[in-house]
Amino acid sequence: MTWNNCKYLATWLVVLSFLPWLSGCGVYSFAGTNIDPAVKTFSVQTFQNTANNAPSYISQRFTEDFKDFYQRNTTLKLVPRDGDLQFEGQIIAFDFAPATIQNTNGVTQAAENRLTIQVRVRFTNTKDPKQDFEQTFQSYAPFGANEDLTSINNNPNAIRVPVTNIITDTFNKSVANW
Repeated sequence: MTWNNCKYLATWLVVLSFLPWLSGCGVYSFAGTNIDPAVKTFSVQTFQNTANNAPSYISQRFTEDFKDFYQRNTTLKLVPRDGDLQFEGQIIAFDFAPATIQNTNGVTQAAENRLTIQVRVRFTNTKDPKQDFEQTFQSYAPFGANEDLTSINNNPNAIRVPVTNIITDTFNKSVANW
């Protein structure tokens, strides 16, 4: 047996020696969730859009992306209402503003713009009410100075980064206990 094979075997033995501890630490999944085995379902009410500048599609898009994320990353079953875990909320801000300013030939203008989205989420855990929360999550995406709010609103992919970040933050707070 060569030295490299011995190192490889030793590494695997160390990894395998920790597996019993992982299984003995309660409910754990390699997706990073910490969900009580009694929790089987989740429900998501439509996130209403109360932001003034947001595109009309954002409510449906955010809600569907939210459901999809939880279905991909947990074994929970989506139900129309009254799930063991319940999510609802509002999209409360959709702001587009200059992020950095530059001075070119005596003219001050935006060098970069920033889209900021805020979503208020109300989470109810019917199996463990101590985990319930209501919190506003926020994320942003930078855009070039030549892009304006109209071009962002007409491009559903433009909001992908902040929407994904908000959903991930909500996921981490609700089922990963981060």
